[in-house]
Amino acid sequence: MGQECEMHKILKQLEEKRKESYLGGGQERIDRQHAKGKLTARERLDILLDEGSFEEWGQFVEHRSMDFGLKEQTIPGDGVVTGYGTINGRLVFVFSQDFTVFGGSLSESHAEKISKIMDKAMQVGAPIIGLNDSGGARIQEGVASLAGYAEVFQRNVLASGVVPQLSLIMGPCAGGAVYSPAMTDFIFMVKQTSYMFVTGPDVVKTVTNEEVNAENLGGASVHTSQSGVADLALADDIEALLQARRLIDFLPLSNREQPPMRKTSDTPTRLDAALDTLVPSNSNLPYDMKELILSVVDEKDFLEIQPDYAPNILIGLGRLDGRTVGIVANQPMVLAGCLDINASRKAARFVRFCDCFNIPLVTFVDVPGFLPGVEQEQGGIIKHGAKLLFAFAEATVPKVTVITRKAYGGAYDVMSSKHIRGDVNFAWPTAEIAVMGPKGAVEIIFREDMDSSEKMAMRVEEYRSKFAHPFVAAGRGFVDDIIQPQTTRLRLCRSLEMLANKTLVNPFKKHDNIPL
Repeated sequence: MGQECEMHKILKQLEEKRKESYLGGGQERIDRQHAKGKLTARERLDILLDEGSFEEWGQFVEHRSMDFGLKEQTIPGDGVVTGYGTINGRLVFVFSQDFTVFGGSLSESHAEKISKIMDKAMQVGAPIIGLNDSGGARIQEGVASLAGYAEVFQRNVLASGVVPQLSLIMGPCAGGAVYSPAMTDFIFMVKQTSYMFVTGPDVVKTVTNEEVNAENLGGASVHTSQSGVADLALADDIEALLQARRLIDFLPLSNREQPPMRKTSDTPTRLDAALDTLVPSNSNLPYDMKELILSVVDEKDFLEIQPDYAPNILIGLGRLDGRTVGIVANQPMVLAGCLDINASRKAARFVRFCDCFNIPLVTFVDVPGFLPGVEQEQGGIIKHGAKLLFAFAEATVPKVTVITRKAYGGAYDVMSSKHIRGDVNFAWPTAEIAVMGPKGAVEIIFREDMDSSEKMAMRVEEYRSKFAHPFVAAGRGFVDDIIQPQTTRLRLCRSLEMLANKTLVNPFKKHDNIPL
């Protein structure tokens, strides 16, 4: 009887602790969170994870700080909800910071909870998803809080390339807090309610006398269109969480797995006659490369990454006959599809991500070269362009390339050419593979003999007929086949099926030294 009484007492105490944890910082703070258009930490997990799948760890963890009045302020969970669950039946580990508890600030205990689920995710092989909504380090804890951040940073580095890491910025993310998301594979931000910066507006004003608000300093639009720090800016918490579910569906759970196969009613033999007229007859006119991408992928389902940053190159995830593929494509609608500093960095990081996680690469090429100019040269286009070259050359996953029109100069080599271990390289009949465009080439080759416009036109036409087509490259074996545009999906699907069991190993090394 006494034992039952004791058990009842403990269970009652347990239930009270749970209720306290579920309430976080209290109803008033929850209402404040909702008034800002933000969900609470637990509401976010309800949307992100399959219903009833969440297993929480560390619900009763509390901080251990005795200073500055914290001894009397303890809330079970200590400002972060951690555990694991499933997304469409597949395992993921999650942490969701609770802004209603000490502003979501990171304490030593808070960091230990995050570190624990990161360690387990690496051991079992499952993605790590962080929902960030925190005022930063808990100042009252001093160096213990900073040590907690560093513990998380170290795990971000160890997990990189082992399991996918996704950060959702759903509120403030400032100071040391920004470096953990920065080391993850993808960052999604919420418009108007989230921001990231190393130093806030007040510090900026003190140090530099610049007047700026949080949104203009580090809001979603800044980081998805100007800095390139973040990948997507979503309308609200719900859209961000649903897009996170969509992203995870494309990815393997770890580097030990192949990407998931998804059944599709979209037949791999589907043709699209519209592609035969996609490229204009005038090679100086633009066209939208997204039309080609949406035409070839299963069910027109293409998750574009960083759509607003360096739009002269397109990157994203799609499927071909159920297989996840990473797509890299020049966009003739912007800067004629030239490679510049930002485009090179954007695509290089994506290529390396795909290679980490066994995702085949499909590359669509229409590139007149690297963007010329003083700003680009002084900004280091040589080294930044080399990042993309390095990434493609290093990648050992299946690589299939389609040259739709221009492939000029060094940019031809860089864009997953046969010479840097492209597995299957196709060209459309409209492809022009040469050192440069006919006019520029003639002006250099015949600069001593250009005394009339008629002679210039004749030389340009001569160069065009010799080089501005795919036949020279095909004759050397640098292109495997010249294909009719409408058959592109069919040829890609066949190539990827053939390459499904490809093995290629780089020479042994501790790690490479990519030109950062």
